[in-house]
Amino acid sequence: MDKAGKQQIWGSLGLLTATLLWGFSFVVVKDSTESIPVLYLLALRYLIASVGMAVFLLCRRSLPAGIPLPVIKQGMVLGVLLFVSQFFQTLGCKYTTAGKNAFITTVYVILVPFLYWWIEKRRPDRKCVAAAFIAILGIGLLSIRGDLTVQTGDFLTVICGAGLALHIIFVDKYTRKTDPVVLTALQFFFANLISWLCILAGQIPFPMQVFEPGMAGKMLYLGIFSTMAGFLLQIVCQKRINPNVASVLLTTEAVFGMLFSVLLLHERFTARMFAGCVCMLAAVLISELKAQ
Repeated sequence: MDKAGKQQIWGSLGLLTATLLWGFSFVVVKDSTESIPVLYLLALRYLIASVGMAVFLLCRRSLPAGIPLPVIKQGMVLGVLLFVSQFFQTLGCKYTTAGKNAFITTVYVILVPFLYWWIEKRRPDRKCVAAAFIAILGIGLLSIRGDLTVQTGDFLTVICGAGLALHIIFVDKYTRKTDPVVLTALQFFFANLISWLCILAGQIPFPMQVFEPGMAGKMLYLGIFSTMAGFLLQIVCQKRINPNVASVLLTTEAVFGMLFSVLLLHERFTARMFAGCVCMLAAVLISELKAQ
C-alpha cells in the first residue's frame, strides 16, 4: 500500500474516533444536565479544553509569540458561534432525549449549502434541495408528537444545527490562510470567556457537585476528549482524506449518539423515531455524496 492509501486509512480511523467521542458526549451531557447548570457545563468544558490546547501548543513548540488582530477576530467569531451552538445543543439535550438530540444536530450538514448560497452566492444543487425536504420529514418524525406539538428540546437542537452550519462555513473560510490549530485554541478561549461572562451576568451560584469524583470525571471527558481531542482529530484527519468521505464519516456522530443513549440511558426507541433517524441519515448522505 502506498503512502496516500495509508494516510486515507489513518485519517478515516481518526475521524471515526472523533465521532465516537462526540457520540458518547451526548450521554454524558444528558446525564450531567440533571445536576449542573448548562452555562457551567459549557464554561468548564471550554476551560479544560483551553488549558489542554495551551499545553498542546507548548509541546508542539508552536505557541505564537504574537497573534495578529485579524486572526484574533476570526477566533472570536468562531468562539461566539461555537458557544451559541453548543449552548442550544446542551439546553436542548436537557429537554429531549440524547439520541434525538444527536440526530437532529446533524441538520447542520443540510443547512450548509443553503447558507453558502446566502453568504457567498453559491446556489445549492438539486441533491441539496432533495436532502433538505427529506431532513424536514425526518425532523418531523423525530419531533412532532401525537397532538402535533414539537418538544422544546427538539426545537432548541434545530437552532444548534443552524449555528453549527455557520461555524463550519466560517471555519472553512478562515483556515484557508490561518493555522487551524491556533484558531481552535482561540475559539475555545473566547467560548470560555463568553460562558463565564454569562455566568457572572446571571449571578449563577457555583455547583459544588463538580468536585464529586463522578462529575469531575464527566467534566474532564467533555473538556479533554469530546472538545479538545475531538476537534483536533477532525482538523488533522480531514486533510488526509477525500472531503466527501470525511463528510460521510462525520455523520456517524449521530449513529453513535443514538446507540449510546439506547444502551446506557435505556432510552425508548420507537419505530417512528427509527424512521426519522433513517430520513435524517439519508438526507445527510444525499447532500454529501458527490461524484468522485
